[in-house]
Amino acid sequence: MDISTKMQDAINDQIQAEYYSSYLYLAMSAYCEEINMPGFAHWMRKQAEEEVEHAMKFYHYVVERGGRVVFGAIEQPPVDYDSILAVAEETLAHEQKVTSLIYQLYEVALEEKDYATQSLLKWYIDEQVEEEDNARTIVDQLKMVGGHTNGLIMFDKQLGAR
Repeated sequence: MDISTKMQDAINDQIQAEYYSSYLYLAMSAYCEEINMPGFAHWMRKQAEEEVEHAMKFYHYVVERGGRVVFGAIEQPPVDYDSILAVAEETLAHEQKVTSLIYQLYEVALEEKDYATQSLLKWYIDEQVEEEDNARTIVDQLKMVGGHTNGLIMFDKQLGAR
C-alpha cells in the first residue's frame, strides 16, 4: 500500500528537520573548534552525521512506500553561544523538540491508520530516548564541572573518544 499524501508530507517535513539538526550540530561543532574544545567539536560532528542518517532513513522509507521526497530550505542555525554549557543545553532542548516532532508524526500515522509508518517511528521514538539521555547527561556533568578548567579539559577528552 502506498503512503498517503498527508503522511508523505509530514515525513518530508521531518526530513527537513533532521537536516536542520545536522546543520545545527555542525554549527555547534564549529563554535567548539573556535573555543578550542576539540572533543566537544568531535562529539557534535558525530551528532551531525547521525542526523543525516536519520534523514536518509526517512528518505528511503518514503521512496519504498511509493512516495516522493521533496526538500525544503534549511534555516541558518545560530553561530555563537555564551559557553560550552549553553551549547549542551541547546542540544538538549533541540533533542526534546525533535522528540515532539516524532510524536506528532506518530499521531499522523495513527490518524492515517498507517501501521507501517507506526512501526518505523518506534525506532525513532526509542532513538530519541537515547538522544535526550545523552544530552541531559552532558548538561548535568558540565554543571558538576562548573568553571573548573581541569574538569572541563578531561570531559572534552572523554567526548573526543566517541
